Amino acid sequence: MILSKTSSESDDSVHSTFASRYVRTSLPRFEMPEKSIPKEAAYQIINDELMLDGNPRLNLASFVTTWMEPECDKLMMASINKNYVDMDEYPVTTELQNRCVNIIARLFNAPLKEEETAIGVGTVGSSEAIMLAGLAFKRNWQNKRKAEGKPYEKPNIVTGANVQVCWEKFANYFEVELKEVKLSEGYYVMDPIKAVEMVDENTICVAAILGSTLNGEFEDVKLLNDLLIEKNKQTGWDTPIHVDAASGGFIAPFIYPELEWDFRLPLVKSINVSGHKYGLVYAGIGWVIWRTKQDLPEELIFHINYLGADQPTFTLNFSKGSSQVIAQYYQLIRLGYEGYRNVMENCRENAIVLRKGLEKTGRFNIISKDEGIPLVAFSLKDNSLHNEFEVSETLRRFGWIVPAYTMPADAQHVTVLRVVIREDFSRTLAERLVSDIVKVLHELDTLPARLNAKMVEVEENNLMINNNNNKVKKTEIEVQRAIADFWKKYVLARKASVC
Repeated sequence: MILSKTSSESDDSVHSTFASRYVRTSLPRFEMPEKSIPKEAAYQIINDELMLDGNPRLNLASFVTTWMEPECDKLMMASINKNYVDMDEYPVTTELQNRCVNIIARLFNAPLKEEETAIGVGTVGSSEAIMLAGLAFKRNWQNKRKAEGKPYEKPNIVTGANVQVCWEKFANYFEVELKEVKLSEGYYVMDPIKAVEMVDENTICVAAILGSTLNGEFEDVKLLNDLLIEKNKQTGWDTPIHVDAASGGFIAPFIYPELEWDFRLPLVKSINVSGHKYGLVYAGIGWVIWRTKQDLPEELIFHINYLGADQPTFTLNFSKGSSQVIAQYYQLIRLGYEGYRNVMENCRENAIVLRKGLEKTGRFNIISKDEGIPLVAFSLKDNSLHNEFEVSETLRRFGWIVPAYTMPADAQHVTVLRVVIREDFSRTLAERLVSDIVKVLHELDTLPARLNAKMVEVEENNLMINNNNNKVKKTEIEVQRAIADFWKKYVLARKASVC
């Protein structure tokens, strides 16, 4: 499998106009040059190429933090050369990580006594955190099955079809069957009733999402917990819950404090959260917290001493930078509960401004919910002439990166645009985005020839031939799926030609 590919076939060399006063010959693009070049030239060559990247502030596809205070930037740069794993050499950094774990655990209502230390670890993001939590569930399940003399070769995990791809990676990499609750039009999160029905004696856990990537909606963890308690009583099983709070973990405690989703629910044994999303830290930090020490099998923790002292470690990687850990601690003490609440409330208010602006156009259905991640997911009411993929593509000319995508099974005929509201997305930007979307719609409305040509092809696909060579009209859902598939292929082809 090819993991990387070239972005240009025009030349095998790297050229830089402004670096030419230092370098007169082109540099090989995919080989190390034979000779050194001045530092100014190296900087200018790379800087020139990076100018063609998108503006992170206008990347409305991403949940990841794109702005931090200058004071925090200074702290990060000052610690950029510290290897986080070397705890003996950098004990203060280790202490800051432990403080973060304990602060977050208490934020999630872990059942800790006053002097008790929380169980958790910093990771490079929620993907690694989910892998670690999944491994803990799998090992606990295997140990219990072995002790009972029962088979332990076929573990499974129950999730909704709306889970992030890291859950599929976990199931694939660590040989766990992934049992997905399918979605339906109008209901784009995991149905707790259907999820519990899929649980069997081989289920290592049920994964609930606090903030779906698709539409920002919180899944009903409380209902899932109650239904699973009842099923465990009936069957004698002990199926637990993991909460993937990658996006919602730093939102719910501040603006939905009464919502029960965390360790207040007895079956919730672990929670992951992304510090680099609404934890307000640049990319590269996540956290996983366990309810008690017993929920993390001791045999998964390795102890090393070749860095100067006995050090416990439970991570998938080893070396990593300290900057993000330090930045997370900065945000926790700098903002405090009040500051985080203000940021999250402001994000929610800006999401409302954007949603109302889109509703005012009369052209969109709003897919996202009022309670959840501060984002706006929306789809066109009428996509017979132009659809969400073309709106997304045309918005790029204004600098906006707004993704368009189809929902997972069984709602893949539904196409959605999504705007994530982060701390650095102001009300002014929200109003400007609505204005630009209106311009895009007006522009697309004035392109009948281009669109009619496309629709002719789609209309031809609306008829299918049966065994008797008779043309049969496709259903409305089949037509919508055909249109969505057409535009997905169109946008991918455009991107490929650009590359």
